[in-house]
Amino acid sequence: MDKILIIAWNMIRRSIGTFRGLMVFILLPGVVVAAIISLTGGMGEGPATVLYANSDTGAAGRHLITELEQAGEYKFEPRRDEAALKEATIKQEGTVGVFIPAGYTAALMAGDPLQISIYELRASESSIMMKLKITATAAQIAEAARTVAAASGGTGDMQAQLAAVLKQSEQHNVGSTRTDYDLYPRQTLGVVTGMTLMFLMALVTSSVSQITDDRRGRTMMRMFSAPVRSYEIALGNFLGSFLVGMIQILIVLVLGKWVLRYDYEMPLFLYFLVLAAFMLVSMGIASTVAGLIRNPRNAGMLNSLILTPTCMLGGCFWPISIMPEYMQKLANFTPQKWAIQAVDIAATGGGWNELWLPFAILGLMAAVLLAIGSAILRPNEAGIST
Repeated sequence: MDKILIIAWNMIRRSIGTFRGLMVFILLPGVVVAAIISLTGGMGEGPATVLYANSDTGAAGRHLITELEQAGEYKFEPRRDEAALKEATIKQEGTVGVFIPAGYTAALMAGDPLQISIYELRASESSIMMKLKITATAAQIAEAARTVAAASGGTGDMQAQLAAVLKQSEQHNVGSTRTDYDLYPRQTLGVVTGMTLMFLMALVTSSVSQITDDRRGRTMMRMFSAPVRSYEIALGNFLGSFLVGMIQILIVLVLGKWVLRYDYEMPLFLYFLVLAAFMLVSMGIASTVAGLIRNPRNAGMLNSLILTPTCMLGGCFWPISIMPEYMQKLANFTPQKWAIQAVDIAATGGGWNELWLPFAILGLMAAVLLAIGSAILRPNEAGIST
């Protein structure tokens, strides 16, 4: 046991015992993850801003804006005309711009409704939902206009009659009770978790690459010539890399929680356990690659071929649900998928009766990969040095 701890301590000292090591393995992860949280952590926190310009002087345009405002899901800001609305949308002062043309109410009563213009710089969930709400509300107003026109027989002030009907409908005497209380994790939590997993996996790969350097420099051969067994060398290196990873995770979580004030929506120790379990799997992957590669110059290329595709397949960049079915099945073989699933379960209040499955799969992956990496490490062999 003492030999394993000595090897582990030597790994830690070599990794973060220098100024360059502290910068690369401690400061850099904190800065990168802080940037990720700053860029994505606040997205979607508050209501989206909707810009609108209502050039209609009748009741239909006013009613449309009133109904949209009563939904309470958006913040509405008026603009004086369509040109000002377009300019504000280009400047990204709002998520989407809505323009109601002049004569909208009169056209409805004539049975030839005008088109409501919707402006957006880029498609988003908020803009799509706004389009659906506008379409649904405009259809209700058009139906009310047809009903008023049919009931009046084309006589009387039909716009005044429509205004009375729409005014009455704004009372919402018949309503509904909300049963969806947002008991699901924020979309940004998945983004933050996915980017954190990808970066931690890259750092573990860099840390374990020292094993390849030791083999190339015949450091392992000299260690193996001493009274140290092969499994002690492997465990010492893995333990040292794992402890460096724990320090990285702690720095990242402390920075996010108490400096950036980001809400992880779950107990911090549980988030730490998820990242630690994922790091074990990443170490297994990296050690297996390090054991297979004889030429250290090829290790970076192969790790890139593993890192990026598994992150894409595992849901680090986008939800797994939008991928084709066969890719969703392949995602079950990536640790990123199970780590993100564990975070989602914990963020929605799930207990260990649900969390045991992703943790068990991550543990099984780590055990198998670390065993393979230990078996093929072969410290008595040297890598290609040219």
